[in-house]
Amino acid sequence: MGDGILISIEGVDGCGKSTQAALLCDRLVARGLAVGPAKEPGAVVREPGGTPVGEAVREVLLHGPDDMVPWTEALLYAAARAELVARVLRPGLAAGRVLVLDRYVDSSLAYQGHARGLGIDAVLVANAAGVGEVMPDLTLVLVVDPAIALARATGETDRIEREGLDLQRRVSDGFVELARRFPARVRLVHGERPIADVAAEVEGAVAELLERRGV
Repeated sequence: MGDGILISIEGVDGCGKSTQAALLCDRLVARGLAVGPAKEPGAVVREPGGTPVGEAVREVLLHGPDDMVPWTEALLYAAARAELVARVLRPGLAAGRVLVLDRYVDSSLAYQGHARGLGIDAVLVANAAGVGEVMPDLTLVLVVDPAIALARATGETDRIEREGLDLQRRVSDGFVELARRFPARVRLVHGERPIADVAAEVEGAVAELLERRGV
């Protein structure tokens, strides 16, 4: 993975991860670090997406048929992710950049692996060929009550958000399970506090990682 650093921000829909990812990028840029893809300096990398293929797959996943088969959903995410790894993440990490992702493989483990019952291990295996060793150095999961998170939603909901509270509760449990399984990498952050307080904890956790890496 070169000298770069990969950080993912995770959580249920409406938890505030996109806001925190953007704030983190801004703060890392202010530190003088090379953040984001070389073609989009300072930008968050969103998932699925980040490449032309990934954006096309995103449209299918979020706005396609409501009755999509769970394994079809899981494999579409894995396909978009493989493209992102090859086109964006590997080159960025090889160049020593700090990449902040708005979702990554842990979303598939929580949503399709745990919440949809496909199995965390099975979904991890399905992603392995495309992801390889490109796993986050740090994953920050914003923990927000799913009912509160869904109430924050504004505008048109996507296919997954329309499934409602029961799915999001299972997803939330899935992220807690990931923190239990991978404690060296996955950290839970209480996300129901003011935005600035959450951002301070996120930045602190990343600062610890940077210090360990000598950045």
